[in-house]
Amino acid sequence: MHSRTHLLVSLLLASAQARDIPSNIRHFYNSVVAQGSCNKPLQSGFYNMANSDDNSFAYCGDHIDDYGIIYTQGGHGKLPNMDIDCDGDITKNDDGRCGNAHSTQSTTAFKRFVEQYSNGVPDLNPFVHDYVVFGNSGDKPGWVTFSPRDYGMEPLSLMAVVCGDKLIYGIWGDSNGDDGVNSRVGEASISLATLCFGHGVNGEVGYDREDVLYIGFTGRDAVPGTSANWQAADHEAFEASITKLGDKLIKRIG
Repeated sequence: MHSRTHLLVSLLLASAQARDIPSNIRHFYNSVVAQGSCNKPLQSGFYNMANSDDNSFAYCGDHIDDYGIIYTQGGHGKLPNMDIDCDGDITKNDDGRCGNAHSTQSTTAFKRFVEQYSNGVPDLNPFVHDYVVFGNSGDKPGWVTFSPRDYGMEPLSLMAVVCGDKLIYGIWGDSNGDDGVNSRVGEASISLATLCFGHGVNGEVGYDREDVLYIGFTGRDAVPGTSANWQAADHEAFEASITKLGDKLIKRIG
């Protein structure tokens, strides 16, 4: 009973820190699911889970020309789940939930871009910066890769995530390497996952339902740059600092 109460409180807190899904984004979400799969995959052949034989997931370019977005989708109306990323600088706000993560890296793929702001923040902090893991790299034979930068996305650009019946803003902050068993999609920092699903998530326990929509925005105007509060005290403050840009960018859709 105590664990159920804790989970309920966590979900209520997460809801209070998020926003309702705007009508144009809800319509887009429903249309993507109803369509079933990408019509214009930029790269396909990805998995959503480690122990799965379903590699129907793809980075979709269906609306890269009209909306300036890239999103991920599987077959038969599936969307990715949300695995938890604990990579980066965890010297602040570490509440212990990443302690059991088995694949944590000490840096993110975009550490060098974060350092360029020269504001004392050495790298993204998974407990502070709400980021999405988007794109796949690797050198293993047969390993499927994809670089969103080849299609106009910029490092540390804004992303929108539809999760838990709410809309969350984050940034593109990391990419998937080839240290796992297969090339996967569907991962975000523990701070973003907490905004979506509450404090019940941790380094090894994410969200398994395949209904999360990750949307990346192309173009330089999608980069919050110095307007983002990189020195934020917590993930709520960081997300608040990119909300104005997120509200602007989602108007592209629909």
